[in-house]
Order: sequence, then structure tokens, then C-alpha cells
Amino acid sequence: MNTWATWTTQGILAGTGGIRTVELGVIKGDLTIHTTWIDGEARLTVQYSGALDWYTVDGSPVPAADEGTARELHQRMVEAVKAGGGAGAPG
Repeated sequence: MNTWATWTTQGILAGTGGIRTVELGVIKGDLTIHTTWIDGEARLTVQYSGALDWYTVDGSPVPAADEGTARELHQRMVEAVKAGGGAGAPG
């Protein structure tokens, strides 16, 4: 049984207001979202597409009891970034 999983979505154009990060505050532009599910939580990170540095999404990690929940959180994060408004990790 897998006890971890990851998902990455590239080329997301952030909506007005971008996404909130712990390290930089709000970032905007062409972004990549990465989610790692491990130890019962989804760890959400973001980077400028093509860059090397990853930043923690504000509110991450998020409890996720199973892989399906973590995958759903990843997709909700992608949609929130597209919507903008200073998105943080979905609760």
C-alpha cells in the first residue's frame, strides 16, 4: 500500500490577486502547483513555472486522511490559483 503520493500541475496562470505563500507573500504569473501527500497531510507548494525554488502555500499542510482527499485538495488548489484573490491552501 502506498503511504505517499505526489501531483504536479504546470502552466497555471494565476488570477488577479495570485496565491499567498509563507516565504514571499503573494505571487502571481505563470505558476506550478505541487502537492505531496504523506503522513496524513497534503503539503502544497508553488513555484514560478520553470524556476528552481518552491514556496509553501499559506495554510499548508492540510489534513488529508487518504490519497483521494489529497488529490482533491490539489485540484481545489489549482482552481483557487486560477480564480486568484490571494488564494491559500483549501481547508
